[in-house]
Amino acid sequence: MYARTRESPVLVWITVLIALVLTLLPLPQWMVVLWPNFVLLAVLYWSTMAPAAGGMLVGFVAGLALDVLGGEQLGQHAFAFSLLTYLAIKVHLLTRSKPLFEQAIFAFLALLLYEATLWAIDGISSRSTGTWLRWLHVPVGAIIWPVVVGLLGRLHAPR
Repeated sequence: MYARTRESPVLVWITVLIALVLTLLPLPQWMVVLWPNFVLLAVLYWSTMAPAAGGMLVGFVAGLALDVLGGEQLGQHAFAFSLLTYLAIKVHLLTRSKPLFEQAIFAFLALLLYEATLWAIDGISSRSTGTWLRWLHVPVGAIIWPVVVGLLGRLHAPR
């Protein structure tokens, strides 16, 4: 018998959709390199704090939406999101019991793995791998992780 979750899957999808809009906002070039991937942060949050409500489907669909709406190579974000969602779900009991600072380190490592996966896919597919500026959103995402946890944590009742 499946356990009932307190979190509504509709809430998860709405927050991921809002994060998608925030991620795809048209910004000046200097701000684009610093702008964190809010979709990934939202998916990581729900995969860590409420894996039954989020799940692998949220990660895959959010990545596919980024591929389609961002004009990227189809499937690269979907693959990277699926990989990170899987890892976050596997270690969610260890991660969510840690203090916020250690969770920010987990978010940093997840964002680093995400960007390394995209970098490898770009290199394998003979696309430009970009400059070192592509890595700047990784520490910024880790820095704002406590804000993401604070905002999304108010939307649901943690166990």
